[in-house]
Amino acid sequence: MSRISGMTGFGRADGSDGDWTWSVEARSVNGRNLEVRFRGPPGFDTLERHARTSAQARLSRGQVTVGIQTRRELGAASLKVNQDILARYLSLANQLAEEGATPPSADGLLSLRGVLEAPEEADDAGARAAVEAAMAVTIDQALDALKLSRDREGGQLLPVITDFIDRIEQLVAQAETGASAQTDAIRERFSRRMTELAPDAPGLEDRIFLEAAALATRADVREELDRLTAHVASARTLLQQPPAGRKLDFLMQEFMREANTLCSKSATTALTGIGLELKAGIEQLREQVQNVE
Repeated sequence: MSRISGMTGFGRADGSDGDWTWSVEARSVNGRNLEVRFRGPPGFDTLERHARTSAQARLSRGQVTVGIQTRRELGAASLKVNQDILARYLSLANQLAEEGATPPSADGLLSLRGVLEAPEEADDAGARAAVEAAMAVTIDQALDALKLSRDREGGQLLPVITDFIDRIEQLVAQAETGASAQTDAIRERFSRRMTELAPDAPGLEDRIFLEAAALATRADVREELDRLTAHVASARTLLQQPPAGRKLDFLMQEFMREANTLCSKSATTALTGIGLELKAGIEQLREQVQNVE
């Protein structure tokens, strides 16, 4: 059985190849659509396209950020001294020494910024491609970990959402009971009012019956309750057919529309109270649904 996923999560994976090591972190938060942002090392431009394609294959919604931190170990033989910068430091050091400062040591000079350089090496094309391919695999691993994280969030969301749907179903059932008493309440209220205003009017009972029937027709909420019942069934079905976040978002609007109409048609305090509880429950459900992929 498929289950829903959330949109918030984190995944990490590490990799290495030769003198290269790297870490990939993938994070995501809620979003209406899938938006992938990539931050990677210079010179590995095709990794951005791979990250987007890989994310699209696994996820359907959310703002996703994929970042790669790289490090390359270079041997001492790969380093060279920038003679121009070193000469400037030596000139300044000699001036300070003439003023009484301690002369600099060799290791101190070499540690100054810009003195030692790690030149860009002309990598073998095959070796470079191998490193890039290995980084792409690590991106996939980080996104797999992110997907698992989002699935765990979905597992936590499912019982919460199910409880809200059950509560809404209970309130709809209560509203059906309350709605069945609306006709009698309207007839009694209208009859009492007409009797107070015109107790001796001819054909009063027939007039009361016709007017009460008209009012009851306008206050009939059976159609709204039928739709709410159908929406409850649809919500349960969607939870078994992920990704369902967008459809559930739309369904929440339909839920609220019927609940608003129910409240506007209510002719009793009891039914109005149920309608308000229903709206509160739908709003709470909507807040949870916004986390669903």
